[in-house]
Amino acid sequence: MSRFFLALGAFNAFLCVALGAMGAHVLKAQLTVDMLANYQTGVQYHFYHALGLILVGLLLDRLPSSRSLKVSGILMCSGILFFSGTLYIISLTGMRGLGMIAPLGGISYMSAWLLLTYAAWKHKPA
Repeated sequence: MSRFFLALGAFNAFLCVALGAMGAHVLKAQLTVDMLANYQTGVQYHFYHALGLILVGLLLDRLPSSRSLKVSGILMCSGILFFSGTLYIISLTGMRGLGMIAPLGGISYMSAWLLLTYAAWKHKPA
């Protein structure tokens, strides 16, 4: 399972670089300042949580039976989809009505970090 989250995190980090470059070089001329800011926020949070997925993968090497870590990784993926993904779609299409989905991603992000905190706190070094 650790390999899965490491690979998923690394791939998402790649996506962040590609999406960030697209925003800086292609979309900058096409989007309004507000929409570009939304897009950049999506990339920023996406990148933080790509790194978070890598951290989950590394921690799962030490704590392979930690259910909290596994759920944390799943919630980070959900957050990427629902928060960052929604911001990408809103920025590119102008469909502001989708904004009500983004808070689900934000809750996923926060829950993921709380579960990671719990897993780290619960672990007792040998």
